[in-house]
Amino acid sequence: MTTANTAPKTVMQRLLDGVERVGNMVPHPVIIFLILIGIVIVLSAILGAFGAAVSFERINPDTHEIETASTEIRSLLNVEGIRFLYASLIPNFMSFTAVGLMIAAMIGAGVAEESGLVTALIRKLVIVSPRWALTYILAFVGILASIAADAGYLVLIPLAGVAYMAVGRHPLAGLALGFAAVAGAFTVNMLIKPLDAVLVEFTNDAARLVDPARSIGLASNVWFSIASVIFLTFIIAFITDRMISPRLGEYKPEASADGAVPDQGAVLSEQESRGLRFALYGLIGLLVVFLLLTLPSGAPLRNPETGELIGNSPFMNGLIALIMLMFLVTGWTYGIGAGTLRTLSEVIAAIEKSIKNMGGTIFLFFVLSQFVSYFTYTNIGTVMALSLSGALQAANIGALPLLIGFIVVVAIIDLLLTGAIAKWAIFAPVFVPLLMKLGVEPEAVLAAYRVGDSPMNAITPLNAYFALVVGFAQKYDKSAGVGTIVSLMLPYVVLMFVLWTALFAVWKALGLPWGL
Repeated sequence: MTTANTAPKTVMQRLLDGVERVGNMVPHPVIIFLILIGIVIVLSAILGAFGAAVSFERINPDTHEIETASTEIRSLLNVEGIRFLYASLIPNFMSFTAVGLMIAAMIGAGVAEESGLVTALIRKLVIVSPRWALTYILAFVGILASIAADAGYLVLIPLAGVAYMAVGRHPLAGLALGFAAVAGAFTVNMLIKPLDAVLVEFTNDAARLVDPARSIGLASNVWFSIASVIFLTFIIAFITDRMISPRLGEYKPEASADGAVPDQGAVLSEQESRGLRFALYGLIGLLVVFLLLTLPSGAPLRNPETGELIGNSPFMNGLIALIMLMFLVTGWTYGIGAGTLRTLSEVIAAIEKSIKNMGGTIFLFFVLSQFVSYFTYTNIGTVMALSLSGALQAANIGALPLLIGFIVVVAIIDLLLTGAIAKWAIFAPVFVPLLMKLGVEPEAVLAAYRVGDSPMNAITPLNAYFALVVGFAQKYDKSAGVGTIVSLMLPYVVLMFVLWTALFAVWKALGLPWGL
């Protein structure tokens, strides 16, 4: 890691430096996942030979009925497993949604970056914002970025790195800040998002096992979520300013992969100002079009059956298209105004350049998609999750300790099963009825799940975007690797998990309302 910090290092800094050195000694991420694939194949064969299995109740995601199911370890070395290994190679990659999201987002982001819009916006943000407020603004926006599903990984994280470098701070601290905000607080927001609709629906299905008349609404966790957003914004900013930035020290641009140093002038040029005005006009025009497509009754982007706009609707399901078009339109209009990107041929060239730079990441995603698919096929993660939840259920402890234990179990399992919906489909019918019988409202159980499901996203290698963040880091430091990201994210993960859990416990103890 590139630093110029000559002050004596604290014990924590030395520990994190050690984590980084050990982590960076591991092979290339592609090699790591190839090794993990081999481990999963062998482990599945061994556990499958011993007949490892578990029975449980779950919510059918299609019918929303409670059903009894049995899951056993499936071997990848028997006849069916070998057939799956051979036949699923391409389907695994094609169904890996992170690839499509990344390419779609980078089509727009590439134009915005090549035209100079990104740099101008960041410089404008730096000019109008007090220096001390930049960290808080980026953390807050990063947490809210989950409204756009996974687009926050592709947009906010690299922007945070650029913003930090623009004010003379280490860009890796900006990347860490963005990753912690986007991934570590993914399940909470100040707005209702599509994920909320699914989690609430599963919660209601589980609650009706105890009380058929019991149900909660979409805003059932809104007060806790709003408080969590504000709380986590300050925690992330504190960790960045007090722990991450001092450890990284001063950034040396000559150590970056491309050696590029952005213009850090204090005043925007006349061309840049005109470009930003043109970009604003383009954004307004695009928003007018989308308002016409969403606001009127029966608009094309509303749910054709219910008419809803927020929740399960074409607008929310295709939100990445709006993100792509926003960057594409504003990038091109900025280029026209600033004179940096005028013709359609230049726009296409910018897109091609952006896609071309993703070759290594796309290959990594190909290998990662195989690992995720094989791991899911074997049911190893599901059996482990159910075994841990069964042990917690049988612990015979009070409601609050059980809720905290539930948060811990969810966090552990999140290292292996990152999908928030898939885990809740398993956990909801177990813990919602159990805790309701102990007098705990289902809103509290869902809030506990949100706490446990988020922080580990920033450190698990099964997060599809973890490798992408490694790639972002290598843009500024060629020696950056898996260990670099792990050492940067450890303080966020530990403190966010501990302090957020404490906030939950205090909220529950005081009997504060979880939402509407």
